[in-house]
Amino acid sequence: MVRPVLVFLILAVVVSSSSKPTERKSRVHHEEPLSALEHDDQKNFDYDHEAFLGQEEAKTFEQLPPEESQRRLGIIVDKIDTNRDGFVSEEELKAWIRNAQRKHIYDSVEHQWKDFDLNGDGRISWDEYRNVTYGSYLDDPPKEPEYNYTYMMSRDERRFRVADRNGDLIADKQEFTAFLHPEEHEYMKDVVVQETIEDIDKNGDGFIDLKEYIGDMYMSQDGEEEPEWVATERQQFSEFRDKNKDGKMDKEETMDWILPSDYDHAEAEAQHLLHESDANQDGKLSKKEILDKHEVFVGSQVTDFGEALLRHDEF
Repeated sequence: MVRPVLVFLILAVVVSSSSKPTERKSRVHHEEPLSALEHDDQKNFDYDHEAFLGQEEAKTFEQLPPEESQRRLGIIVDKIDTNRDGFVSEEELKAWIRNAQRKHIYDSVEHQWKDFDLNGDGRISWDEYRNVTYGSYLDDPPKEPEYNYTYMMSRDERRFRVADRNGDLIADKQEFTAFLHPEEHEYMKDVVVQETIEDIDKNGDGFIDLKEYIGDMYMSQDGEEEPEWVATERQQFSEFRDKNKDGKMDKEETMDWILPSDYDHAEAEAQHLLHESDANQDGKLSKKEILDKHEVFVGSQVTDFGEALLRHDEF
């Protein structure tokens, strides 16, 4: 049996290779906005609530009476203050917002964790991951496999070794998260770039030339007129992707392409919340300052639903 993670990878390859010729594919990893809502504090603070709590938790707070909403906010403030100095700095606020926005990633890891942690020790070794993911292939290798499982396994092992920061080939939650979602972790960016080049580099020279770049996005068919966006991408490659004008993209140029330095939404929101709440203008927030401006951070119900409200265990 092939594990879901591997199935997803295989499906991605199949979809990629069977896409319609005119469909445009993208390998660029853009940072998603903190909320789809309009950011207009003159109307409401709904955007800030979703940015600070995440969409689902923001909805939960909207159902709470003001007193309970503020009580829970106080607990959150204590969690944000990671250095326990009694204040929330811009960096701590930014880290909290970023984690709130990545909750779906952490939930995904939690969902898969027990499937791979075979001995239940709270960690996942490379052997455990390999046996669960490739066990059926290792036990009974097919004579004519549809996919190159040996290559896929070696590629997974390389990524696992990069994610495993202490080099013991055993991943904790943070390391396993980096393994499954490398594009979200700074120290994993090189392996994301390497895997991308390997996917696109058909002549094996370690670079991505114009033909390979376009070929990864568009497959021409006889007699078919080339879509306009293909010409635009050729121009993008020549004018912006290939910075040193040598006709190909190296690792640094590929990183600039697929992992662009986008606008930092979490940093901007942290600065905004600090500006809105820092009453004494000392560049940091006390718990009192945050609670005094609680309506900026979290929502609540105007009416009191009392004991009918559900309480989360963490509160």
